[in-house]
Amino acid sequence: MKKFKYLKISNTKKLRYIDNYFRKRLYIIFLPGFMSDIEGEKPKTLLKFAKKNKLGFLSLEYSGHGKSSGIFTKGNITVWSRDAKSVIKKIVKRNNFILVGSSMGAWIAINQFKYFKSQIKGFVGIGSAPEFLTKLMWNKFPKKTKKELIKTGKILIKNGGYEYPISLQLIKDGKKNKVLNKKINANIKVTMIHGQKDEIVPVIYSKHVLKIFSKAQKEIVIIKSGDHSLSNRKPLKRIIKELEIIVKNII
Repeated sequence: MKKFKYLKISNTKKLRYIDNYFRKRLYIIFLPGFMSDIEGEKPKTLLKFAKKNKLGFLSLEYSGHGKSSGIFTKGNITVWSRDAKSVIKKIVKRNNFILVGSSMGAWIAINQFKYFKSQIKGFVGIGSAPEFLTKLMWNKFPKKTKKELIKTGKILIKNGGYEYPISLQLIKDGKKNKVLNKKINANIKVTMIHGQKDEIVPVIYSKHVLKIFSKAQKEIVIIKSGDHSLSNRKPLKRIIKELEIIVKNII
């Protein structure tokens, strides 16, 4: 895989990213999920696709993720959305792009429409999880867990074989970042891809995302044997197929 780079945001903050630079080409921007890095199969596969089709590519690790600077429990949706915005502005500049958001990355992607609406030419969600902090965590926490979080400011929760450190400020910030009640009028292709066997985020969340886009050409693709990550060969092949359709409609 191509060499990783770092973008210095401030004296105390640098974000790791990977790109395939083109001055005047369509870009594919991959926004990873909660606690994810850019060394997985999805960014590798998307970068390979971009190179093959002479497209630009960008993926980043938000602060507190992977090898970017920062403490994970001090980050939140507002901070990570800003991280994505900063790197896109610096690397992609005025090029048009397609957003590909995985899980929480789809939430971060939706937040980018207020900054780059005219540049965004397509959107692919993979196991999209907008507002998961409120709807899938806080609202489902037992009273005991809520009390502990309010008292200590941090808890460790287990879900789908993973452990997540959750801070109270993260939950509070999530409540401020509501997107499912918004309307985005972009006339683009929006495709949601979701695993039928996703035990972390129900398929309904991808359907909720499609409702946001009032003028888009909308489609939902359900991967029958797919889990939440959709990182195996078969689901990745389908993701690329859907991406190809969007790219062909733009170029």
